[in-house]
Amino acid sequence: MKKHYRKENDCLNCGTILEGKFCHNCGQENLQMKESFSHMMNHAISDYFHFDDQFFHTIKPLFLKPGFLSTEYLAGRRIRYLHPVKMYIFISLVYFVLLFQTGLKTTQDIPNGKKSAKKQLENSSKQLDSLSKAPYMPAYAKADLTLAKKRTDAAIANGDTSDNDNDVVAKPKGYRIPGTTHDTTYTQYLANQQKLAPNERDGFLTRLINKKALSYKQNYGSRAKDVFLEQFEHNIPKMMFLMLPLCALIFQVTFWRNKKYYVEHLIYTFHLHCFLFLFLTIIMLLEIIIPTGWPIADWIGFIATVCIIWYLYKSLRVFYHRSPIRTITKLIGSAFMYFIVFMFCLLLVIGVTALIM
Repeated sequence: MKKHYRKENDCLNCGTILEGKFCHNCGQENLQMKESFSHMMNHAISDYFHFDDQFFHTIKPLFLKPGFLSTEYLAGRRIRYLHPVKMYIFISLVYFVLLFQTGLKTTQDIPNGKKSAKKQLENSSKQLDSLSKAPYMPAYAKADLTLAKKRTDAAIANGDTSDNDNDVVAKPKGYRIPGTTHDTTYTQYLANQQKLAPNERDGFLTRLINKKALSYKQNYGSRAKDVFLEQFEHNIPKMMFLMLPLCALIFQVTFWRNKKYYVEHLIYTFHLHCFLFLFLTIIMLLEIIIPTGWPIADWIGFIATVCIIWYLYKSLRVFYHRSPIRTITKLIGSAFMYFIVFMFCLLLVIGVTALIM
């Protein structure tokens, strides 16, 4: 549908004298203000499909041309592609929502023995085993899934389908954080500490941990662990956003001879994490869709790992222009440093979560 442009050459938004159909100062299009409904809808739909066009122009090279988007962005060819920061925020939001809904909550959906037969328990055991081996699953979630699978297998072996005994993931009453005191109140804990010899008393950090643990128990009771994990989930996306500048710093140190500015490494880091989160989102969806008994279900994790390693290698080759051998050694070094930084940030988030609750 043809657009109706104004005959006047002044911008209605900022007053700049125009030299075309768009204002070179603010970017507004010089359209007639009194437009029909059909023209207004056409204009809105055009803007929507312009964004849609940007999205598909970005996703295709993001998957099929590792390192290409970062190179294009730094070369100034940006109008066809989504901004890396906006794209990261959107993709990470989808990824973490799906991760916490399908991963950490799975143990709550195991069928009850009175309502399920032995076959359903066996299916649950297979699902727990598959999830515990998934590459995207955090270590603390894998531990819970492994424990749930052991209890499920024990229930199957014993033929126990009773309502009371088959709750394979039920948390014991009075759950205590491992390594903390058995006391019920902080006052009682301090009193017991005073009875000990000075060299046998807990240090400052242990006292702080026990104080918070007893506070959780007093405020949340048997739900203390669930509340803590829920708060931890909310902080993980914030931690990953903190990881991005640290990851860019790792690349700057590793590829210091490339003489790139820090912001160039940061752009590459955004694009890399966009791919990782979007790819892992697709893997999670496949694991949900594909039945557990199918042979391909056992290979998804392995195939995903191979694809990620290949993508990392290829994107580093394209963006930093190093030889294959140098790229592999740099990749190994970067991965090692990333793992150390990731574990440090994870411990930091656990500590912050515990302190602010």
